[in-house]
Amino acid sequence: MTGVVPKAAATVMLVRDGASGVEVFMMERSEFGAFGGLWVFPGGKVDPADASPEAAALCCGPSRLEANLLLNVPAGGLAYWVAALRECFEEAGLLLATRDDDGLLELRDAAVRERLGADRGRLNAGEKGALEELCARERLRLATDRLAYVAHWITPIGNSSRFDTRFFVALAPEHQEAIHDGHEAVHSLWVRPEEALARHAAGEMAMISPTLANLEGLCGYASAEALVRAKIVVDRRGIPTIMPRMLRRGETAEDIEERLEIVG
Repeated sequence: MTGVVPKAAATVMLVRDGASGVEVFMMERSEFGAFGGLWVFPGGKVDPADASPEAAALCCGPSRLEANLLLNVPAGGLAYWVAALRECFEEAGLLLATRDDDGLLELRDAAVRERLGADRGRLNAGEKGALEELCARERLRLATDRLAYVAHWITPIGNSSRFDTRFFVALAPEHQEAIHDGHEAVHSLWVRPEEALARHAAGEMAMISPTLANLEGLCGYASAEALVRAKIVVDRRGIPTIMPRMLRRGETAEDIEERLEIVG
């Protein structure tokens, strides 16, 4: 198990203003896969196509060089931004993209919703070039500049499946409906971060430490816009890499401060 190389992955926390405060979109994974039964944010593995020149040309920013510097990687950093938005569309049906006037895409028109619904199906089926064709047809660019990079977690050594995951946060686009895909995710909801943490503590929502820690980072903001604005101004080059350790026999959840190891 110690030789398992973590797969690159990206996750996005979509936030909005709800009736009782800031809400984040969460999904319950199906029983299949590495995160079966857990509540998570939209996200998944970085695909090779996410690092292509064609994908980079669709992005509003940062540049490839800036993305590499922000993530402290030699190459391929922008692919995490692309993967976060692609996975968000595939899993939650929300496409953060801008039109010619730099305004975020709205899905008020039924015909456009139908076309993009078909595109979502093509992407979920793994059809090559589907994202590029969608953007070219609808004259869209990926709103990668709307994502704030906030965290870096690596699955502990010893797991059979390991992920090197970058977490982002963004304002959810208005006039689009978030809905889980019904395959990888079986339930979804908008929930206040504080409520999600309380429901986890009560045994109602199963989560793992990266999800819990990132939920805690969303608490205490007056509005979704204030939250994202605060995250954007943080120097992302100083974000640590966190890799939990597996519990040894006899250890308990109270040892969490010892188990969360900053490795970079």
